Amino acid sequence: MPLLEVEKLTKNFGGLIALAGVDFYIKEGEIVGLIGPNGAGKTTTFNLISGAMRPTSGIIRFKGENTTDLKPHQICKRKMARTFQNVQLFFHMTVLDNVLLGSLFGALERMSEAKREAMALLEFVGLSVKKGIQAKDLAVPEQKRLEIARALATKPDLLLLDEVMAGLTPTEITSAVELIRKICSKGITVFMIEHIMHAIMDVSDRIIVLHYGKNIAEGTPEEIAANQKVIEIYLGK
Repeated sequence: MPLLEVEKLTKNFGGLIALAGVDFYIKEGEIVGLIGPNGAGKTTTFNLISGAMRPTSGIIRFKGENTTDLKPHQICKRKMARTFQNVQLFFHMTVLDNVLLGSLFGALERMSEAKREAMALLEFVGLSVKKGIQAKDLAVPEQKRLEIARALATKPDLLLLDEVMAGLTPTEITSAVELIRKICSKGITVFMIEHIMHAIMDVSDRIIVLHYGKNIAEGTPEEIAANQKVIEIYLGK
């Protein structure tokens, strides 16, 4: 049974069709990339899966359960977490307190244990020395790592990463790829949107390609790199 399965997923915004009958699955332990040109429907897909939006039609199953109509906090309690294309932090709270909120999600009585978990996660993402500063004072790459740490604090089985490498330098991209591999090695399945093609090709086990709200290709990085339709979309005929 797939960890995540979407069936005929469709989302309309008035007369605009953002997604049109998308089907795919994600198996436990995979790193799966979601790529496509701007406006292809990638972030809409994440919004539907995470409960931020409801689909016009279609079904989303997580661990075999129909989660199509659940709210974000209900989905998070089922062990799915996400980051955002535009970083969503509590910018006037400290780095530690941002992660602590994730650790305490649904369990406010476990403060001492939550603090230990939060510190361990800050160490994991390389931010432990900045635990006491406000999130707004971090550089953008650090803010992205903090958002990942906060998501990990909820103990997800599936982590959705929305363009965590956007705006990073080549060295920072290499570090981000290493972090994603470390996350997967902890038993967490990763589903990620990314425009940095060499990075997503390097880190993904499998890649799904969207174009105008439809799946147009799916396969290993090698298969996607050789797919003529994908090449035409990204490079032109």
